[in-house]
Amino acid sequence: MRLFHGTETAEIARPTVLTLGVFDGLHLGHQLIVRTVVERARAVEAVPTVITFDPHPRAVLHPASAPPLLQTFDQKIEALGVMGVEQTIVVRFTPEFAQVRAAEFLRDVVGERLQAREVYLGCGFSFGWKREGNIELLRRESERLGFRADEVPEVRLRGGRISSSRIRESLAAGHVNLARRMLGRPYGVEGRVVRGQQRGRTLGFPTANLQPQNRVIPRAGVYVTAVLVESAWRKSVTNIGVRPTFEGADAQPSVETYVLDWQGDLYGDVVRVRFLHRLRDERKFAGVDELKKQLGRDVERTRRYFAMPGVRRSLAVT
Repeated sequence: MRLFHGTETAEIARPTVLTLGVFDGLHLGHQLIVRTVVERARAVEAVPTVITFDPHPRAVLHPASAPPLLQTFDQKIEALGVMGVEQTIVVRFTPEFAQVRAAEFLRDVVGERLQAREVYLGCGFSFGWKREGNIELLRRESERLGFRADEVPEVRLRGGRISSSRIRESLAAGHVNLARRMLGRPYGVEGRVVRGQQRGRTLGFPTANLQPQNRVIPRAGVYVTAVLVESAWRKSVTNIGVRPTFEGADAQPSVETYVLDWQGDLYGDVVRVRFLHRLRDERKFAGVDELKKQLGRDVERTRRYFAMPGVRRSLAVT
């Protein structure tokens, strides 16, 4: 996939079919938009293209209320490539860019530089100065500029619209199963494994202490997870929290993962962890023996989870 930072560097060899948006999380609603672009591009022999913005527009215009992002920039670009996007245009969002009129952007960038044949917007998405670039303006300008424009319908779940904010709310509540249904995949984080205090090793459950790159972490607690180790997804248990049995109230939260049936050294590696099912809240135990017994029960419940019909096959976990 070709990645361009700024439309002025894009060298277009043939016409495009494109969409534009932030696409944080690439949930099922985003996937429908991207899939539409990829399929239509194949049909008309054009380049499937995404225009996205960095940083998030709200981080520039209203930083106090800017949402934490579900994905890092690299994770989003990688996912777009997997979905079949051949070209991503990354527009640096600045206060100056926020003043650009929507019609001007469509004329100079979408029509002239990117040679768009078709443009698709997600339902309700707006762009340009004062968010004037809605589907009505897009359709009006498309007739003048000579490309087709349409709106992709929203995707709903349990009577509500799937959105990045709804996924963040679900993760904050520990509802990783609901988040998975909206994302179409388990929510995951990645980060480098660093040395901790190695208490897990003394308890018989050595853990990888993760420094997450992702800003959105599920609610504190213990989860059934899958971790990518040596190019394979492996069964694991992950604790998010402050280790109340050992630490004080001012301890910094951590993400610690125990990989079942595996021995090795992950220190310094960047690993990915997928959250599959919430087991319990984090809590303080009376002592080490009580904690060890609970950890054993957590591991056993994790094994039972992966033994459920279809789970291991659908997740491709070893």
